[in-house]
Amino acid sequence: MPEQATPATPAAAPGSGYRRVFAVREFRAVFAAHALSLLGVVVSEIALTVLVYELTGSPLLSALAFALGLLPYLVGGTLFAGVADRYPPRRVLVSCDLLCAGCAALMALPVAPVAALLVLRCAIAAVAPVFNGTRMATLADVLGDGDLFVLGRSLLRMVSQSAVLVGFGLGGVLLTLVPPRGALVITVGTFAASAVLLRCGTRRRPARGGAPGPGGGATLMRHSLAGARAVLGDRRLRALLLLFWAPPMFAVAPEALAAPYAEQIGAGSAGVGLLMCAMPVGTIAAELYAGSALSTRARARIVLPLAATTLLPLLVYAAAPGLALALPALVLAGAGSAYTLGLDRWFVDAVPRELRGRAMTVHTTGLMTLQGVGMALAGLAAEFFAVSTVVAAAGALGTACCLALVAEVRRTARRRPPPAVPCPATGDRVPKSERTAES
Repeated sequence: MPEQATPATPAAAPGSGYRRVFAVREFRAVFAAHALSLLGVVVSEIALTVLVYELTGSPLLSALAFALGLLPYLVGGTLFAGVADRYPPRRVLVSCDLLCAGCAALMALPVAPVAALLVLRCAIAAVAPVFNGTRMATLADVLGDGDLFVLGRSLLRMVSQSAVLVGFGLGGVLLTLVPPRGALVITVGTFAASAVLLRCGTRRRPARGGAPGPGGGATLMRHSLAGARAVLGDRRLRALLLLFWAPPMFAVAPEALAAPYAEQIGAGSAGVGLLMCAMPVGTIAAELYAGSALSTRARARIVLPLAATTLLPLLVYAAAPGLALALPALVLAGAGSAYTLGLDRWFVDAVPRELRGRAMTVHTTGLMTLQGVGMALAGLAAEFFAVSTVVAAAGALGTACCLALVAEVRRTARRRPPPAVPCPATGDRVPKSERTAES
């Protein structure tokens, strides 16, 4: 029986602020599944890093096991983005969770060698951008394209930021109670539970881009690459994506260099933890305030000012400050990320529905890849310059980039010709219905 389309916007969402989002039954299932799958990812990262070190005694391989969580994002998000639009979204989400559960189960086997562990870690990481992009696009189906979508995205981001604060600590405690392979078994359970929640708690919806035709994997890759070209080839979408990506790329510098900076100022291991937690604290607090206290219009007004200035607090590092100044600067820099609530609305309004899954996957892929690049460049620069100088330079260079992007977003906010997107059935170019971009 063919899948039937369902209304995108919930009929009623009583309450105010974030309570309106939790009033939507489907979102509660998506939210719980997100928390469980995120828990699975955090636990698997810690457990695998410890397991590889126990098996090899190599710090390099242990660090590689952790880094492999970011590296395959570019490949998976580029070549397989078409999955998000060519198949029913619920099927994609459940299949991704089950695939990750299967990989974790194989990693938990006592006979799994180190090479197999690293390959399976890559497989989970390659699936992640497809899963995240599909979930973001599905969120717009569940909550609609308006304010509820913005608040729902904000809640999912806050869960991810909270994982930075508590996830690794809980994972460390867990490994004192069970061996690493036992922790991987727990990961299997979290992925499986997420799959059940998504299967039973969300509605069936048809594929956004039409049913897949003949041609197999080659056609899927062409569809994925065509979607990426359509997204990145549109000036407005490209400007919005770059404004999503640029601040986090530069903002990772103080977190990536927290340990050497704590050593530079003599803050010790406790200082490392504080330096790594400060920015997520600012992010969560600012998103909570913006989502609950500001109107839709107010959130739109603060997008460009915050995006232009969010990295300025990092300039305080030029004076190599102690924790008393560095921590407030990091909290303030994290608070600037509240600009993403309004930017989320602009982005979902600018993307055609048939391109939404691929656009969200490109969004996730670029965000994670460029953060990895930012970490690597910060580490490389710190080999030649003082850590404080590197972080301050990241703040200055990042602010210059953000100012240029803000200007580009302003320019593209005027009414523009409708972009053409590939028709999934024929491959012909089909103009998108014209919209007025928000300023």
